[in-house]
Amino acid sequence: MPKKVEAEGRKRAPKGHFVVYVGSEMTRFVVPISYLKNPLLQELLHKAAEDYGYDHQSPIVLPCDESSFRGLVSSLAKR
Repeated sequence: MPKKVEAEGRKRAPKGHFVVYVGSEMTRFVVPISYLKNPLLQELLHKAAEDYGYDHQSPIVLPCDESSFRGLVSSLAKR
């Protein structure tokens, strides 16, 4: 399961991981890059690009609630 890290914490993800922000509270998650193979996560990233654009200066914000995202990464962690 990805690590929930406060926004004031570490700015860069460890090697082999990336950072996303989720939910109305903009909770920061550090996620393994291997999860990018999952079609559901790819769909969320595509939707985020449609909603927010590809501005490389901004963080990746996923258009879903924190509970749904936790469920997704929990299922990915079990594989």
